[in-house]
Amino acid sequence: MHLGRKTLSKYLIENVSGTKDGADLAALLVDVAAAVKAISALSAKGALGGATGSMDTTNVQGETQKKLDVLSNTAFVNTFEMGGLVAGVASEEMDDPFPVKEPHTRGPFLAIFDPLDGSSNIDGNVSVGSIFSILRAAEGGGEPQMEDYLKPGTQQVAAGYALYGPATLLVITVGKGTHGFTLDHEVGNFILTHPDIQIPADTNEYAINTSNERFWEPPVTRYINECKAGKTGPRERDFNMRWIASMVAEVHRILIRGGIFLYPRDTKDPSRAGRLRLMYEANPMSMVVEQAGGLSSTGRERIMEVVPTQIHQRIAVILGSRNEVARVMQYHQEHDAGKGEPFSSPLFSDRGLFRA
Repeated sequence: MHLGRKTLSKYLIENVSGTKDGADLAALLVDVAAAVKAISALSAKGALGGATGSMDTTNVQGETQKKLDVLSNTAFVNTFEMGGLVAGVASEEMDDPFPVKEPHTRGPFLAIFDPLDGSSNIDGNVSVGSIFSILRAAEGGGEPQMEDYLKPGTQQVAAGYALYGPATLLVITVGKGTHGFTLDHEVGNFILTHPDIQIPADTNEYAINTSNERFWEPPVTRYINECKAGKTGPRERDFNMRWIASMVAEVHRILIRGGIFLYPRDTKDPSRAGRLRLMYEANPMSMVVEQAGGLSSTGRERIMEVVPTQIHQRIAVILGSRNEVARVMQYHQEHDAGKGEPFSSPLFSDRGLFRA
């Protein structure tokens, strides 16, 4: 029992119910929690539940779908459709948004989600998660149009993620800080265990996929080279690198102990402005991080101010501890202005051997 501990429902009643559409938003977030419980149960069974392995299908991103990808997507869609609180949903696993139709009731919100982030980790029994974003639907109750979904992240009314790890956690924000709830499987409740999370402003940890190093832009190369140089470099301290290949797991670690996550724009595919999806991943995670005192940027602009043009739009993502993200942003500004570091080698850094 958790006598005296605050449940998700109680938190929502105290912090959401009194606002515009607050009761509906609180009920919708309870529906999100219900879908998370279902996915948590599926992922916990692993091979015993037949949820591991790949399908013979690909999603709109061209990625091979895992069985748990499809099952997780179905869990969210069914929950939202039956709940009567959304007018439509958009998922990373679906080509187009899915409008709620009769006999189901349309609600005042739109739900945008990545049902299973980091699914390449499933068969290795490594942590995966779900990400969600909630927008207001257009007034009038009609079927949502594409432009109704294409809103900047600043218009999100709620966002968050679930982490399916040793414990199942649901981390949410409704614009009043970032708060973490742990699922008590015995009673079926999410209990507030991480109130008002604050990301440390400074960090000695960075997360980036170094296999793409040859494709990075100079500002990112400069920053990572300084980190790798450690105490002998211009930063004069050692850094540790982390990479899980699950954005949810990376961001959760940053929320708990600080860090910076980089999935920057690169030259591997010049037609793409980045690798991660603006609507399903970057916007909701940016809201979570900013509400916890961190920063989130493409390197050149605040992610939540980007006006989307496509539902599956991709973008560069740099987020986490405020001072480190600000440094990477500074390096982009200097590079774009023709200033900054002309060489990628730490030998030519601010305190390097070949600088006057």
